[in-house]
Amino acid sequence: MKELAKSGDLAVDLASAFDASPNPYMLLTPDLRYAGMNRAYLDVTKQTREALLGRHIMEAYDGADLGENANQLRDSFERVLLTGEPHHIAVLHYPIPMPDEKGEWRTVDKYWSCTHSPVTDDDGVLRYILQHTSDITELQLLRRQTRPAGTAEIPPMSALDAIVSGRLLQRAEDIQASNRRLESERNRLVEMFMQAPGFMTVLSGPDHVFQMHNAAYGQLIGHRDIVGKPIREAMPELEGQGYFEFLDGVMATGEPYEGRQNRVRLQQTPDGPLTDVYLNFIYQPIRGETGAVVGIFVQGHDVTNDMVAAERQKLMIDELNHRVKNTLATVQSIAMQTARSHTDPAAFAEGFQARLIALSHTHDLLTRRHWEGADLRDILLHETEVHGATRVVLNGPPVILSPAAALSLGMIFHELATNAAKYGALASGEGRVFVDWAVANQSDRRLAIEWRERNGPPVAPPDRRGFGSRLIERNVRHDLAGDVKLSYPTDGFHAEISVPLDRGSPS
Repeated sequence: MKELAKSGDLAVDLASAFDASPNPYMLLTPDLRYAGMNRAYLDVTKQTREALLGRHIMEAYDGADLGENANQLRDSFERVLLTGEPHHIAVLHYPIPMPDEKGEWRTVDKYWSCTHSPVTDDDGVLRYILQHTSDITELQLLRRQTRPAGTAEIPPMSALDAIVSGRLLQRAEDIQASNRRLESERNRLVEMFMQAPGFMTVLSGPDHVFQMHNAAYGQLIGHRDIVGKPIREAMPELEGQGYFEFLDGVMATGEPYEGRQNRVRLQQTPDGPLTDVYLNFIYQPIRGETGAVVGIFVQGHDVTNDMVAAERQKLMIDELNHRVKNTLATVQSIAMQTARSHTDPAAFAEGFQARLIALSHTHDLLTRRHWEGADLRDILLHETEVHGATRVVLNGPPVILSPAAALSLGMIFHELATNAAKYGALASGEGRVFVDWAVANQSDRRLAIEWRERNGPPVAPPDRRGFGSRLIERNVRHDLAGDVKLSYPTDGFHAEISVPLDRGSPS
């Protein structure tokens, strides 16, 4: 090549050498169309340069029964285009049309040995595929002529077979068939790898360079372009989280590393924030021919949803345990206070049951809203609907109460309605109850409730504070951190309640 370069016209010299070579050569464009061929190629195929230039190679021999042979040839070309590496077909059975002695075209059985090499420009871009073809048809025919009469088998070995390298050709055919089987199995394995539900990737060398990864891994890391990059460059957010060190340890010791429910902070969207992800995974060393660790196979599953569900379940169990304890304490308090107020067992049972039912009603309301709260109007309706919609007038905006506030106000409204039915406005057919509420100070919200009874029997202050009054005052002041004022004007009982709405739930 150096001598040719000195001639002053390298292109002309190379073209002349190409055309004068006794070995058949031809050039294909990347879309597999003829770009050139030498005289030896035209002689062996009995074609003309004008008939072939620009034609697709798979169309140049229309009429020949190529079948799987054409697929074998096409696969070889595609491999060169994909890998940029030469590919060799040891034995290719490829019949082609050729003219006979009379000039009539007919399909002739042909066997070839082909080498396909990439031809690149100065930038490394593949411009052509160079095919070097050897016609080995005569060798195959000589092998067939040595088979014994009446048999279809070629003898395992003969002098002539050795002379014409028949055994060598047979080995080449066997190796080629094995390679095709291995390639098919490899493709199936790669397909399984890519479609596996768990994430997988292959890292190479001490810098842990990404060689390949499947779709699940791409989804996990936000479909970044990582192939060919070291992991410290491809995923810089892992710095300081220990995972680089885990990989380094596997390379150094050859021992696998397994992580269970490990938290990792990943950037799963371009320029997005880091997201907490929980993974079960294993770093498995990959060993080379000498036994040294040459890479790491990473495989695992995203268990974030499982972790979130488990944490949510734990919180729900803790919350349920807390609520059950609070409810039992409330029931115990109701029982003790009711017993103090009723010496008669029947009266105790009636009062105790009524208060438990009121508590149960509020629980139902909270359950329907998944214990996220309850509406004030709904609680009032539950506790007063037995007296009729026309006798209890409710007026106020929607107010969502916390579970603790809903339970306390439910008990308070039950006591107020019970007292009104026994001694107040709801004890007679003409009496009515007006309940008004409003929310003041939106920066530090405070709920004001006014309970007014009218047209009932004459009212007088009680001689002693009963259980109902004590329960109302205790719940407002202790449980709700609010204020309450109970008054007994002659025209009807009057209660004013004020409680904060944004107070945290008591323990």
